[in-house]
Amino acid sequence: MRRKAGLILLALAVFFAALSPLLRWYAFPRLAKIPANQYQDMVLEAKDATLLDYGTMQARKVPKVTIVQTLKGNVEESEKIERTAGRDVVVWDGLSYVVGPDGKMVSKIPERYIFDAHTQEPVHATGEMVDGDPVRRQGIEFKWPFLTEKRDYEYFDAQARVTAPIHYKGTRDFRGVDVYYFEQTIPWTKVRFPRTMPVEGITPESVAKTGTTRWYTTVRKFWVEPLTGAPVYGEEIHKEELRGGTLLGGRDKVTAFAGHVKMREDYIESTVELVKSNRTLVLLMTSYLPWGFLALGLLLLALALYLEARGRRPGDPEPTKDSEPEPVTA
Repeated sequence: MRRKAGLILLALAVFFAALSPLLRWYAFPRLAKIPANQYQDMVLEAKDATLLDYGTMQARKVPKVTIVQTLKGNVEESEKIERTAGRDVVVWDGLSYVVGPDGKMVSKIPERYIFDAHTQEPVHATGEMVDGDPVRRQGIEFKWPFLTEKRDYEYFDAQARVTAPIHYKGTRDFRGVDVYYFEQTIPWTKVRFPRTMPVEGITPESVAKTGTTRWYTTVRKFWVEPLTGAPVYGEEIHKEELRGGTLLGGRDKVTAFAGHVKMREDYIESTVELVKSNRTLVLLMTSYLPWGFLALGLLLLALALYLEARGRRPGDPEPTKDSEPEPVTA
């Protein structure tokens, strides 16, 4: 009976010991993915910013500029692309909507970002765009990979339509969460005017005829929770200028926007709480369950060996043999 129990425990020990690496290295990369129907929004603010008044073409100080960013999963498009891509794909339709202190629109930039649901690598397909212009992204945007590493990544800048390194700058504590801090600098770069201008009747084409160009630079900062790859906080030191042309009335340049853009406090709190809950799920599959299964396998192995040793304990009496009958003599 002990031997049968020992064999059962040994089989269970092998099962759980084998399940441990399978869960971490096989199941997790296939199960961890961004849902195709995810929706998220974010409000950022630049207080005491500089903003161009297009009526007077003069830059002025304003108390606040608000940026509302939304990302909406397009399930229908993702399913359509998956049929030809042969992998799980997420399509995010994004919008960056900038509002001045008077509540009027300053700019709005739509995007379509298509990426692998597991690795967050870009997937190139019809419809990938920024502000209606087709693009071919290289590098990540919005979201880091699961199990983010302590290294530099390539990050796509939607304003300049370029990919540049975003540098790992160290590990920090952000409101009780261990995060990796990344920073990217985009130098002064000539960029396109938005298709939707803040003044009715003015178009990018009409501005281009004046010879005026738009330039942009930013320092982009992210605090990323490494297990989920989700930014818990972000900032940008953002500047835009109009340069040259007859639109400026003989001036070389004028500031179109300058401000330190930060996440609004209520969105910081909700983002941190969401990331903490998702972090627990990732830990469950990458640490808690694999190590738990390995420990259980070792415990069961020890138990099986113990039962086997008890079954062969020295000093036990040998089983008696039936003696053969002696021959009968007359």
